[in-house]
Amino acid sequence: MKLVAVTSCPTGIAHSQMAAENLETTAEERGHDIKVEVQGAMGAENELTAAEIEDADAVIVAADTAVNRDRFEGKPLVKGTVKDAVNDVDGLIERAIEKAEAGETGVTDVSEGESAEGTEEAGSTSTDDTDAEREQLGGDPSKGLFARIRRLFS
Repeated sequence: MKLVAVTSCPTGIAHSQMAAENLETTAEERGHDIKVEVQGAMGAENELTAAEIEDADAVIVAADTAVNRDRFEGKPLVKGTVKDAVNDVDGLIERAIEKAEAGETGVTDVSEGESAEGTEEAGSTSTDDTDAEREQLGGDPSKGLFARIRRLFS
């Protein structure tokens, strides 16, 4: 199966490169052809051509920034985060293959699909998880820039 993918993060230095490498190695290990475009602050590397997109059976977008998806119109597209492509690349590739084999087109957001499935009770659990993640976001506030400046001037 032929796949094309786009990885993108705000800086494009490490995470999008790791995601691209994961996508390439895992797809090739499974016997699929893949070409991955990496987008970052410095622009796009390994850009996908219109012919490559046309030949592709499915598209994977692993991005933490906005990626223009107009050029993938009419293709099965699986969207996830860069973290998904680093930690669960098998899931992204498997979902893209399932959509291509089923003949589905349009966008499937892997992150939303997992939290939206299940009963209402499961939905409330995922909301609690999200609240817990927000509390952890950014690490220890006493080590932040403003805390250090405050200590410096006090």
